Amino acid sequence: MALAMDNRTALREAIATLRAAQVPSHTLAAELLLMHALGRDRAWIYTHPEDALDPAILDRYLALVERRAAGEPTQYLIGKQEFWGLEFEVTPAVLIPRPETEHVVEVALERLGPRGIKINMATGAPSPSLNVADIGTGSGCLAVALACELPHAEVCAIDISSPALAVAARNAVRHGVSDRVRVVQSDLLASLHGGEASFDLIVSNPPYVARNDADQLPPDVRNHEPESALFGGPTGVEMYARLIDQAAALLKRRGILVLELGYNSLAHVRGLLYGQPAWVNVSVTNDLAGIPRVIAAERA
Repeated sequence: MALAMDNRTALREAIATLRAAQVPSHTLAAELLLMHALGRDRAWIYTHPEDALDPAILDRYLALVERRAAGEPTQYLIGKQEFWGLEFEVTPAVLIPRPETEHVVEVALERLGPRGIKINMATGAPSPSLNVADIGTGSGCLAVALACELPHAEVCAIDISSPALAVAARNAVRHGVSDRVRVVQSDLLASLHGGEASFDLIVSNPPYVARNDADQLPPDVRNHEPESALFGGPTGVEMYARLIDQAAALLKRRGILVLELGYNSLAHVRGLLYGQPAWVNVSVTNDLAGIPRVIAAERA
């Protein structure tokens, strides 16, 4: 059992341990882990610096710090991550939601335009309901965020992983949209392929890391996040063609496709959409770092 320690001392030692292990954002990680161990928020920790930690809580905290120092992501240790202003459960079965993926939600809402508003602003009548699909839903962050933003939408959250779908389903319950978010196990849209065109919007953050680049990933990503959600094939772009072909068959006329882009994938993916007879109004959105992050197109 660890020696007695107050909050300030425990936090200081944790920061030093994580800094020595070269953990990115080591101060934030130490704070989040202490908040998790105590069940308290940041303000409480900093207004109670001299409060002694219960020995069992201290042992738990120090064990979490050691696991983070060894490479386990903070989000998996505390079991949650914020996305689109919402708190999502995350487990090692799902990719940790990234802030840049929020651009997918932004672009989807922008491209839907008036269709994304529940009430027709000109007539006051209810807008037609929307059918939305999120391919490779993982934690369900895109599906749930869109369900929250589009109260007149039914959302199909699709993933090949049943453990991931269980997480997505719990997140739909957490945010009160489980009545409009349906989880479906499928390899991309294969289980739905061949049906009538039924979707107004399809979004996806597909696996797009090149298997050949695995060694270049940070160790906490390479060693802990699910491979099926990371790697899109030897070069990372292999899934886009199949996904775009399937989306073309399942989107309604004027339906919108919004895809997150992997590193250096823009030229390849744009070639699958731009100038193709199935697609019009192709657009690319950069993230805050100026990197092409999202590509969108409309079904002709």
